[in-house]
Formats: sequence, structure tokens, C-alpha cells
Amino acid sequence: MARKRALQVILVLTGLLYSAALYVVVMALWHPGPNENTGDDMMMSLYFTMGVFLLLAVRDPSAHRSLIAFVAWSNFAHAITMSTLGFYIPEEKTGFLIGSALLAAIGVALLALLPPKTQPPQASSTPQSV
Repeated sequence: MARKRALQVILVLTGLLYSAALYVVVMALWHPGPNENTGDDMMMSLYFTMGVFLLLAVRDPSAHRSLIAFVAWSNFAHAITMSTLGFYIPEEKTGFLIGSALLAAIGVALLALLPPKTQPPQASSTPQSV
């Protein structure tokens, strides 16, 4: 029960953090600039969507196991990409590495607390009398 509660806390915190990305998207759409990095805005829209679904998964994490695993693995993919880019863009290295560490920590926490797979009920091998 403590494991499920810990997962729910992580889901709420991560869901709220990712949902806050809506602010970045709205501000970028409200006041677009010619030098804006549209890739960042598009990425934030995806994180906002993940945040909403993580908040929906809080009630029954077992029913949303694949979503939780997807978020964890996508965090790892994003962290690897950001870390690699940090070596090619020296002025962004510190920010990229800090962001990568945060994403990796969230991914580890989600995978460590991932609910176990549920087994479907087995059909009886003995014939039923009618």
C-alpha cells in the first residue's frame, strides 16, 4: 500500500509539473516572436498532455501501467538527447545537464514504483457440466 501511495504522490507531482507547461505554450502562442524556438513550444505541448494523463492515472495506477512506463522511458530519451546536445552547445550545457538529471530521476522513480503486471484470469481446463 505504501508503494502505491508513493507512486500516486510521484504521479501528482510530475503531472502538475508537466501540466504547468501549458503556461509556456500559451505565452508563446499569445506573443509569438520571430526568434522563438518553436520546437521547445511544441515539446511543452506534449509535456502538458502527459501531465494531464498522469493526473488522470493517479486514481488507478495499475490500469495505466503502460502510460506510466511510456512517460518514464520518454523521460530517459529526452534526458539522453539533452545531455548529448549539452556537449555541442556549451552555453546550454549546465541547464541541459540539470534538466537531464531531473528527467532521469523522474523516470527512475516511475519505473521503480511501476505497478506489477496483472495476470488475466485463467480459464478452467475441466469441462463444465450443463
